[in-house]
Amino acid sequence: MNQGTSSIQPNSGPEQSSAPFVRKMHEAGMSDAVIGLFSEYVQQLFSSQSVGFLPESRIDPVQEDDVKGQDQLTAQDEDLGWSHLEQAVAIKLNGGLGTSMGMPYAKSLLTVKSGMTFLDIILYQALSLKDHGLTEPGLVLMDSFNTHQDTKAHVDGLHLADGFKPWSFLQHMYPKVLADSLEPAKCPDQPDLEWNPPGHGDLYAALYTSGMLDRLLKAGKRYALVSNADNLGAVLNPSILGYFIRNELQFLMEVAKRSPADKKGGHLARQTDGRLVLREIAQCPEEDVPAFQDIDRHRYFNTNSIWLDLHALQDMISTQGLPRLPLIVNPKHLDPRDESSPQVYQLETAMGAAISSFQRSAALHVDRKRFAPVKKTNDLLVVRSDCYELSPTYQLLPSSKRSLPPIEVELDSEYFKKVDQFESRFPQGEPSLIDCERLMIEGDVLFEADVVCKGEVVLKNTTSIQQRVAQGSVLDGEKVWE
Repeated sequence: MNQGTSSIQPNSGPEQSSAPFVRKMHEAGMSDAVIGLFSEYVQQLFSSQSVGFLPESRIDPVQEDDVKGQDQLTAQDEDLGWSHLEQAVAIKLNGGLGTSMGMPYAKSLLTVKSGMTFLDIILYQALSLKDHGLTEPGLVLMDSFNTHQDTKAHVDGLHLADGFKPWSFLQHMYPKVLADSLEPAKCPDQPDLEWNPPGHGDLYAALYTSGMLDRLLKAGKRYALVSNADNLGAVLNPSILGYFIRNELQFLMEVAKRSPADKKGGHLARQTDGRLVLREIAQCPEEDVPAFQDIDRHRYFNTNSIWLDLHALQDMISTQGLPRLPLIVNPKHLDPRDESSPQVYQLETAMGAAISSFQRSAALHVDRKRFAPVKKTNDLLVVRSDCYELSPTYQLLPSSKRSLPPIEVELDSEYFKKVDQFESRFPQGEPSLIDCERLMIEGDVLFEADVVCKGEVVLKNTTSIQQRVAQGSVLDGEKVWE
């Protein structure tokens, strides 16, 4: 989810009303609970209180001693997890289109490794645990209106063992808000453009209103690992499951150590009442941004993988209603692919913010092996290369042959940003990067087969003609075409 804020001024005209949004959502058949939740968010927007700021003065950094490490989990945790595997389920957030990479279809249908898509690998991850006690549904997909049909068609075309099929449910739609008038966006020719997925914070409401929460509980499922479809490192882990159960947790966030590349992402902190809280950059006052981005002060970032006690979620909704999460206002264009289309606000929330909503919540510092997201073609190149391999249980892992730290890749956005551009410049496969520390490409460069990159590789094409790296080339250092 692309998080951002905008300087929203109070409307100087007649008092704004949420009534047009309520009518629009009622006409779309949405539940009263979700309409009420959106109405609260849109009223925050109207009053210019779009973001509940969380200043540095109201939080304390989380210390290393406050967060358990995955390496501290015990054999007893693992045994407990294996013995409760039949009560576990993996929920994958499958609502995103790969728009940042120019994809008009579900991002999970992108070929990512060994000729398989994200979705193929996710399915095999679940299947690999069936012999160890994982019962159906081992996998549930939270689709959006943008991804549901593509995903269903792909799954229906597969012939998996024992007729295995994931369960799925739809996240909600929120009306887009015109930035100039703060009214519902209208696009009669393409009505789908009038709506946006409300971010992964919609997980809780969508589980409840779709009936999926009740359905999972009736199937004997209690413990859910929720993670992004593009993060193939986040698999059901018996040790973490056992730790979650043994400590009677209701919510567990997987966090990792922040690096300079993570400084803009949401970080973990403690409120003055002692509760853990996730603070996004959108909640940070401008004067506190340096502290927000100080990775030595705020050490842990949210990997967007969480563990949930579904019983606790049901009890919370029954007694308190749907979780009210901090609002994120995401400025966009009505048509994301047309920057000349009207500006709109998308109202969104982040699921990790619910760490403050549960009484028994915690964070776990996990190995970076559990965090291998693909957000850009830079990431796609690394994951497709020999830097990563699939384990026998289909977890994406750093190659055992690589001793170097994670590789830094920078591809020229003019020529490599979109998937079709990227594919056309690696027509015979990706180069070997296992001995590469850094790869930077400026300009239009095409790779032939069996190229090997070592050390720091910098390629600069300053001409207007595409240049080729010949088959079997070994690159080390800088090469400039002038």
